[in-house]
This record gives sequence, C-alpha cells and structure tokens, in this order.
Amino acid sequence: MAPLLLRLLLLLGLGLSPIALGAGVDARNWGTDEHHRKFSGVIIPGFMSTRLRSWSLLDCPFSPLNFNPLDPVWLDTRKVLSVPYCWMKCMVLDPVNQTDHPECKSRPDSGIAAISELDPGYITGPLSSVWKDWVAWCVEFGIEAESIVAAPYDWRLAGSALEARDLYFHRLRLTFETCRKLRGGPSLVFAHSLGNNVFRYFLEWLKQEIAPKDYLMWIDDHIFAYHALGAPFLGAAETVKGWLSGVTFGLPIAEGTARSMLSTFSSGLWMLPFSPSCVPSTKACCCTGRDSCNEDDAFSWPMDVLKIDVPMDAGKDVNPLPTLPECSLPFQRTYPAQKIADGTIFLENLDIDADGKSAFELLKKYYLDDPVLNPLTPWERPPIKNVYCIYGVNLKTEVGYHFAPTGRPFPDNWMMKDVFYETDGTLVSRSGVEVQGSPSAVTGDATVPYNSLSWCKTWLGEQVNVTRAPQTAHDGSDVQELFNVEPRPGGDIPVNVSRDNRMKYITYYEDALSIPGKKTAVWEVDKIDHRNLVRSPVLLRELWLEILHDSHPQATRSFVSKAKREPMRDEDCFWDYSKARCAMMQRCEYRYVFGDVHLGQSCRLKASTGTHILHYL
Repeated sequence: MAPLLLRLLLLLGLGLSPIALGAGVDARNWGTDEHHRKFSGVIIPGFMSTRLRSWSLLDCPFSPLNFNPLDPVWLDTRKVLSVPYCWMKCMVLDPVNQTDHPECKSRPDSGIAAISELDPGYITGPLSSVWKDWVAWCVEFGIEAESIVAAPYDWRLAGSALEARDLYFHRLRLTFETCRKLRGGPSLVFAHSLGNNVFRYFLEWLKQEIAPKDYLMWIDDHIFAYHALGAPFLGAAETVKGWLSGVTFGLPIAEGTARSMLSTFSSGLWMLPFSPSCVPSTKACCCTGRDSCNEDDAFSWPMDVLKIDVPMDAGKDVNPLPTLPECSLPFQRTYPAQKIADGTIFLENLDIDADGKSAFELLKKYYLDDPVLNPLTPWERPPIKNVYCIYGVNLKTEVGYHFAPTGRPFPDNWMMKDVFYETDGTLVSRSGVEVQGSPSAVTGDATVPYNSLSWCKTWLGEQVNVTRAPQTAHDGSDVQELFNVEPRPGGDIPVNVSRDNRMKYITYYEDALSIPGKKTAVWEVDKIDHRNLVRSPVLLRELWLEILHDSHPQATRSFVSKAKREPMRDEDCFWDYSKARCAMMQRCEYRYVFGDVHLGQSCRLKASTGTHILHYL
C-alpha cells in the first residue's frame, strides 16, 4: 500500500493524472458507442503460427528432456536443439493418410495464448512473438477480453483433413455464432497469410452446410468485415523452395531435415503458385513460356517459377503428362506457375525425384479432387459487407528458382543453383545479374510476390479512389488523392502520384460504389515484411480508426478520412530537431520521465479531450 500511496501523492503533486503518465491512451475516449462494443474479433493465424502441444508420453533416449502431455512441441527451442529426433517424431505426419507418428501425437493449443507467443521466454519470446503486440494494442485501447477470440488450428493439415480430424470448420462456425450471442453483433475477421486460405475454405464449406437462401443471411448476421493480411491469393514461390530443398524458418536444423518434415504435411502444398487465368487440371493449357493464357494479365507471374537441369539420360522410363516438344528447352525443364499447380512438376521429374509421386498424390487428394474447393484456383471476392486487403510492398521478394539434381538420396537430392528476386522494378538473380521477365514496378513483402498479394485489386470496381499518405503522424500536407480511377485492362490500377523515397507511405485503394451496400479496400504499406505485418503499429492504428469509423453514429464518409493523422499513443510523438521542440504540439508535449534516454522519448501525448476522433469521420 505504501508504494501505491506514494505514487498517487507524487502524481497529485506534479499535477498529472495517471492516464497522462501511461501509454497516452484514455480508453474512455475510444469505443464508447454501444454498436462498436458489440463487435468481436476472430483471429485466424498463418502458417506455423499456432502453438502445438504434445499429447503423448515419449521417452527420449540419453536425455532428460522427454515429451509429456501438454509439453510444447511447436515451438520448444530447447528440444529442437537437444532432442531433434524425438522432436521430429512429434512433428511429422503420415504422408498418405495424415495420421500422427506411432510414438508421438501433437495437437494445436487453444485460446489467445496459442497464437500470441510460440516459445515464451526472456530470449526466445520476442523472437517467436506473433499476435502478442496485437493483443497488447487491444488492451491499451480498452478492448474487452471476451471480444477477442483466437481460432488456432493444426497448420500441418489441408482443409479437408482439418475438418475430418478436428471438425475445425464446425467449431469455427460455432465460434462465430457464440460471439454473436455473447456480444450481440457480428464479428471482424483478421486472417494472416495461410489463415486466409483457411477462411476461404470455411466459406466454401459453409455453402454446403447451409441452405443457399440462408447462406448470405448467415454471413451478414455473423461477419461484419474481413481483413485479409498478407494473403497469398496466387500462392508463393517459397512454397516450391520448401518442397524441393527445405526452409528452416530460422530453426537450428538442416534444410534436408526441414524438407523431410514439410513433405509429410498436406498443408505444404496449400500455397503453391498458380496462374490467375488457367484452371488447374491434368491438361497443359499454356505453351507460351508464360503461366497465363492471357499474356496481358497484370497478375501473371513475372517469370517461370522454376528451372530444372535434367541429366542427359533422364526421362527414358518415365511417362509424364503429355507436353509439346517446343514447350521445353533441351536438357532443361522450365515450369511456370500453372505446371506447378497441376502437378506436372512432380510427374515429369520422377526419374530424378521419386518422392514426387507421393507429392502428386497429396496434391490430387487434398486439392485437385477436393469436393469442397480446389484451393489452387483464383479467388473471388467473399460475399462479406466490408473487405480489406492489406499487405506490405517494395521489399526484395523471391519469385523463381533454378535447381539441379545432386544424385544423392532424398532429402538431399536437389541443389539450388540460383534464386531470382523482384526488386526495384526489375528481376535479378542471386548474384545481382538482371534476368528477363515481366516485373512489376511494385514488389512484394519479402515472402509473397506482388502479383499474388495484389490479386484482390480485381475485387475493386470500375471507379476507385486512390490515396497515398505518410505512415507517420502528419498534418496532411503530403497526402495525395486521385478520384474515380478506372482500372487498366487486366485489373491493374494506375497510380500517378509522386513519392519521396525518404518516406514510407500507405497507398489506399477504396471502392464503396460498385457493389451496393458493400465496401472493398486495398492497403499497400511500404517496407513492412510479411511476418511482421501483424505487429506493425501503423497497421494497428489504421485498423483501429477504420473499425471505429464504421461503427460511429456520426460517421458521414464511406471510409475513414486520410486528411491527417494525429498521434494516438506516446510512441507516435517525436522530437522535431529543426524547431527544437516536440513535433505536432497540438497533441504532443515535452514531459520528461525518469529513465528517458533521448528527447523523442520524452515527447508524450497531452491529456485527451476525446474530440479529436471527429476529425476522422
């Protein structure tokens, strides 16, 4: 009691309120509208973003680190380093029927803790943090605990396997229905990366569970807005690399070990690159060297995703899918996105990689022949009232690879000879040499290429409002707007606005007219990579303002105003060295607190009146 009393007396003596010395947010000034309080937020995490726990008793020889029920498997760094063979047993699945290893079983954790921090700890925690900053922001702005619901899942399984083993989509439907009963209103969906594929599958599955006349009514009653964060709408090239050589994701394991593990997951094929124009099938539809039947398609892949060197004696006893001789080069096979999505890559290389047979069987069973949905087909706009597609741009991103066989057994039978990137409007190899292709002026988010991220632009109508604004708090002097922009043939939207290369921007594409009663928006955020998107304070600020705007009774615009951005937290205030004072003095002030190490840290929000929210409506 004494330290608390002393602190209160100190605050009163300084004439400051506890709120003023906090993070700069007075929750009473945000979300006071009753309609806003009815929203629930349902989070669907991405690939490898749900904690898996052991459901077995596994004795690891020569080590005290055994696996007991409820022990973390993904991710427990100690066991990855100390008992990797035991850890692998708890991670791998049967490549045919997707059952667990006979000696160990793992299942997804539940609740917010399952997605916030995968490996809690002083050192490992910050490295494995996923949605923790998101939850902290919600707490800071007064969001109630029961209004945020996580929907973790076993990211090793394809959609049909998720439903068959865990009844995941039945439980997800119950989650939405429970949120509505608890809060009295619809939910906001936040899906990241692979979570968008999972949500798409859920919507298609729901069509078969609900009568057609009730399907759209259920959507309107239970889902107010869908936020697609870093969605791989047309897949990602890194999926091919992971399947052929393995991707360690920073873990201290060999690439071959990572490939052995990933090849047992049916979800490993869920984000294969595919063409925006050709429907995957067992018949090749393109022989132009491009992945798309329409060479003018703005969302075609910028180059062939894969090149493979073929030994001179390969292919004598193999009967691959029929292809025309002029479609390939002598002793080198090239694969555009379409030939990857339909399984041609696996069948044509059985003479080099016998594991391709099991890969093709997984592809056929869980994707090409899925009765609910073939996920390797272009997306259509979900029938949801508000759709926001948000992703990072202008980062160096892998778009293609050059592989050659090594002659060694699986999993080390492939060697990566080169990597091709999209960067600064060009395509370059790993050595920096420019290569041929059709690059876009904008690049991806360091994981998913731009053509895949931006596919949702095709959901916009014929008249789109485009706004480019700085990411930082600003007074509106650098905001540029274009109204009623018409997309070019193929779906791309021209942006004829200037940019300062020293500044990071957000470009908003907004359409509230093409579909009556529905809104569609695309946000392109400069220099934010795929994995850190959900931790970005800029994204959290914009989402918060948009949600608050959509529920505010005094809102008059279709979307939140971009005219200016005032600081909302202490972290948004900074020191203006040119004027020797805190910037944006109408909202920030200099207020030193013991422990501050630089001037900008001592710039904090002034006491809020709550009226500044009206500027955004």
